[in-house]
Amino acid sequence: MSPEKLVELYAVREALEGMAARLAAKNINKEELQGLELLLATHSKHIDEVEGASYFHQYGDFDFHYRVILASRNKQLINLLCGELYHLLRMYRYQAPKNQSRSNQALEEHKFILHAIRNRDEELAELAMRRHIAGSRKLIEQQILKD
Repeated sequence: MSPEKLVELYAVREALEGMAARLAAKNINKEELQGLELLLATHSKHIDEVEGASYFHQYGDFDFHYRVILASRNKQLINLLCGELYHLLRMYRYQAPKNQSRSNQALEEHKFILHAIRNRDEELAELAMRRHIAGSRKLIEQQILKD
């Protein structure tokens, strides 16, 4: 995947996942909230075990973003984000250089997004998700400039 295409994908992802987080804050149920809380506890334990060296490479139900997208209840968003875009981004995650400092930061950002969703704060959930993904995009852009 070209660096330009990757940056474009992240821009689309930022907008669409922000929307998904907003809708999840409105539509998520109690069981899904509990599942997200347990998931982040598992991710936190993993990061502690590897001393921040990596964040879990998740897939499907083990991926925080995937669960938030499903909780949006918007079939069009689910199809767009969990289809080709999701798989392209997963391929990039495996190929990308690992950033130790990003692991703990990403986990804290996930916790903040969950906090906004739990509180049914649609606007904050969207903003937090957009900022989270923008942070990843900026790291990618920095990496591109290094190369």
